[in-house]
Amino acid sequence: MGSSAALDASPDWAEALTAVGLGEDATAPAPDLALFFASPVYSDLERLVREAYLRSAASVMIGCSGQGIIGPGREIEGEHALSICNLDLPGARLYPRHIETDDVAALATPADWQQWAGLTPDEVNAWIVLIDPYTFDAENLAQGLASAYPGAPIMGGLASGMSSNGTLLYLDGQVHESGAVIMAMGGAYTIQSVVAQGAAPIGEPWAITSVERNVLRTIGNRPALEVLRDTLNGLSEPMRRRASRNILVGLAMDEYRDSFEQGDFLIRNLMGVDQNTGAVAIGAMPQVGQTIQFQVRDADAADQDLTRKLEQARAQLDGIEPAGALLCTCNGRGVGLFGSPNHDAGKVAETLGEVPLAGFFCNGEIGPVGGRTFLHGFTASLALFVPKAVPALQSPEE
Repeated sequence: MGSSAALDASPDWAEALTAVGLGEDATAPAPDLALFFASPVYSDLERLVREAYLRSAASVMIGCSGQGIIGPGREIEGEHALSICNLDLPGARLYPRHIETDDVAALATPADWQQWAGLTPDEVNAWIVLIDPYTFDAENLAQGLASAYPGAPIMGGLASGMSSNGTLLYLDGQVHESGAVIMAMGGAYTIQSVVAQGAAPIGEPWAITSVERNVLRTIGNRPALEVLRDTLNGLSEPMRRRASRNILVGLAMDEYRDSFEQGDFLIRNLMGVDQNTGAVAIGAMPQVGQTIQFQVRDADAADQDLTRKLEQARAQLDGIEPAGALLCTCNGRGVGLFGSPNHDAGKVAETLGEVPLAGFFCNGEIGPVGGRTFLHGFTASLALFVPKAVPALQSPEE
């Protein structure tokens, strides 16, 4: 059969399905796996998802809603759109399921997770996870699966929506308003990961010396706000103006590094400051002693990092063409960061060729860096479906 992918932005979902090859009279492609993403603004979305599944005749269909929808070389943000990637994966074994928080809340050990999943580590090459950000703990899921299935890449993202439409998950023709859709992949196929960031560090790295939940009290034994001000004042005037609208924080992923560069941090939002106490609130729960460095959301740095990571992936593939790809990119990227559409999807096509691809704009992206899985922000997380026999399947950062 061969893999294929398509994207359409027709407001009428019947027309959009026809445009991507899933019209009522179309011959069913019958893929092993269909990746399906659709804007939550479509009317009668449950019927849309059911029809997409039935018409595709896919053995498994997974997907979710997105503020933006991605297809081969294109990204459509804030409008009606749907995309599908039909993957031909001969010899692959796929184990999809929809889960809720209560299903995994009591799992404490790797053995617990393996028993719950009903899969041994030898049966799992990789995981795809699509998560509702409001009802499910993404970091707990990622950490639990990583501990139970070491060496298996975990890729995916947190669903997003538009205005009052909410976030939705899709599995085999069913629409779920909560929980997570997860899929283990075994057999003849696995995933090669590419994780690229959209921020660049500014100033110096510091040790957190006092923190209360997500509120930084002191950094380097100084009020956190004072350190932030000194960091901004140390920048050039043009960079200071840009940083004032795009300031983020980075928490080191590996405390044992001798030096830190772009890509060494988990990027999180700066939520607010307290002028009276000098405290800074961030979108994370850091620990005393953890290394922090302020960051700036930067289009040039994002472009360079994605280009470099894709070129590394191409070298690892060594001429082998992926069966397809899943692209999870942050809501903070796209036109808002790059000033024009299609940056991340276009860069994948430019570097890796006409790989069948589908994806969405996320509320958070999941992927491995340095052999460990993290929940990221402001990243592009690309999962390439490749034969298990491909050498050097570790992430390019390792």
